[in-house]
Amino acid sequence: MMFIPSISSCPTNFRILGTSIPLSQENPSSSIPMSCYETVALPFCKPLFDNHYMAAIDAGHLTPTQLINLAQRPEPIRLGSETLHRVLGGRQVLERLINVPDALYYGINTGFGDLCDVRISPEDIEALQRNLILSHACGTGEEIPAEINDLIQLLKIRNLSLGYSGVRPDTLHQMVSLFNAGVRPVIHTQGSLGASGDLSPLAHLALMLLGEGKADYQGNRLPAKTILDQLGLQPLQLGAKEGLALLNGTQFSTAYGAWAVEQGRALLEWADATAALSMDTYLCQPAMLADHLHQLRQQHGQIQTATRIRQWLEGSPMAKQDRPAVQDPYAFRCVPQVHGASRDAWAYVHQIIEREINAVTDNPTVFPEQEEILSGGNFHAQPIALALDFLAIALAELGSISERRIFQLVSGKRGLPPFLVHKPGLHSGLMIAQYTAASIVSQSKQLCTPASVDSIVSSNGQEDHVSMAANAATKLYRVVENTRTVLAIEWMTAVQAIDFRKPVTTSPMLNPLVQSYRNHVPFLSEDRIISEDIHKTLDFTRAHDAQILL
Repeated sequence: MMFIPSISSCPTNFRILGTSIPLSQENPSSSIPMSCYETVALPFCKPLFDNHYMAAIDAGHLTPTQLINLAQRPEPIRLGSETLHRVLGGRQVLERLINVPDALYYGINTGFGDLCDVRISPEDIEALQRNLILSHACGTGEEIPAEINDLIQLLKIRNLSLGYSGVRPDTLHQMVSLFNAGVRPVIHTQGSLGASGDLSPLAHLALMLLGEGKADYQGNRLPAKTILDQLGLQPLQLGAKEGLALLNGTQFSTAYGAWAVEQGRALLEWADATAALSMDTYLCQPAMLADHLHQLRQQHGQIQTATRIRQWLEGSPMAKQDRPAVQDPYAFRCVPQVHGASRDAWAYVHQIIEREINAVTDNPTVFPEQEEILSGGNFHAQPIALALDFLAIALAELGSISERRIFQLVSGKRGLPPFLVHKPGLHSGLMIAQYTAASIVSQSKQLCTPASVDSIVSSNGQEDHVSMAANAATKLYRVVENTRTVLAIEWMTAVQAIDFRKPVTTSPMLNPLVQSYRNHVPFLSEDRIISEDIHKTLDFTRAHDAQILL
């Protein structure tokens, strides 16, 4: 038995989602009951956690934004004593129930998938859980991005901390320790069907807890056992159900979803701001933004988009210029309708992802109060698959209409020179930038083929309908990146166009952003390597996401 210091010997405060709360408020007894000591194998106040403030992953309801903030590790995460009691209670119920003679519980004392009727002897239960993780680590393809890796770890900790999975508190402590140390297991993009949980990628996550596989730590790729040794941790010896609890769940797909909705929030604002600048320099008719026009349709996203663009354009000197046409092309005139539809889709997906962040999605599920173990299908990721496919389509449409505005801006219309450069012919200007945008938009359209409509039978017919949410997730990641690139090209193009309107400038809201951008990418007076300008523009948009969201 390892001595666990009382909570009173830990830091006197911790932070729940950015708010300092005295520890005594959360746990007036100021200590972990003796009943927890033998189960919690890692010191609660291990030096790894030394920090005056800590972030609680198990505190109340988490939003995607809060999850993203926690993943950036502004401070170590911690598990509250109430959570440890809840997790321990679930564990005790599980151990009691599986020791009932002749009791059979899927994946706990039986085989998996089509082998669910094969009884496993008590002496083989630990080997069963370890074998499960080793056999399911079948990932292939590209490695997942670091920011997704962090989110998967947090989501798995969050899921298990809710107390319905039957894991031991020391298993959670091991996961928290590795996350706080910045360890990232090698996880691949391919391998999950999104039905029995994201089995393969989560198996690669679980490997590091056992000292198996490889992980990245302090800039080096090392065997997991080496990392555990450096951190003073021992490989986990899994108890009943723990391997299955680690593998079942939608955390791979949900991590991509959480990242995408946060990125989507910024892209929606960039799309409106960029469209506003394009509309200003293209001398578009203001009538299309009239509030009473949009109120007639009653679509919330459309009304919100029109309002936002009016805000971006308010007070623009360009509004005093003569309008060259009675009506504008759809890529300008229908911005509220198109961007607004994407806003509404984003709002729906945000809701689905937020629910999933706070859900229990492994199987079987332990109910401590009812003292029962139920086998069901909460691991099936159909809600996520449909939502991620929907978001990919919605964000791809932002890029699609953006490319059409780029095309119009470089076409030599409304007093702007062809391809927005002096001496067109000698110089090609932004001609090929539009080609690049068109290529990216075409790829995004291909990536928007829904993954959720596909299903391939697995496990000898036992798992006969799957969601393919993981494929929807990885496709969505690429669509998000593509859309940001297209919007960056439009921003670069619109700023170039507005410079040709000088000395008239754009609005008081847009002009400071334009001037700041010109400090990074100068006016294109003659041909140069446009790829470099595009990448600088991408860096500019990422650096100004917080500003654009204000």
